[in-house]
Amino acid sequence: MTREAFEHNKVRNRLSVVQDGVAALEFLRKQGEHADAPTPDLVLLDLNLPRMDGREVLEAMKSDERLRAIPVVVLTTSEAEEDVVRSYSLHANAYVTKPVDFDRFIDVVRQIDEFFVEVVRLPSR
Repeated sequence: MTREAFEHNKVRNRLSVVQDGVAALEFLRKQGEHADAPTPDLVLLDLNLPRMDGREVLEAMKSDERLRAIPVVVLTTSEAEEDVVRSYSLHANAYVTKPVDFDRFIDVVRQIDEFFVEVVRLPSR
């Protein structure tokens, strides 16, 4: 769905997708089959990942000096207050509840892209 939203909004940024939390950290750390992976400018993180959930990925990222400066937007179906609080306590940069409606989801992805690409100044690599 995120891939479709990027295409629909003509988002210029490269979108890399992994299937679970273990693969996410391998990608970010450039390990194994992800040795040549690009360092992302922004991570869209689902909390409900298999093998290692998004909370664990977020905690690992923010405790790793090489990864902690990468902004993380938690983009998840969870509306639980405890997930919001925990994500921010683990230093997520934003928490967005995924809309169920695809048109609204497209709008949310566009707003995230506009904010982090056009408004926010990110550290250079």
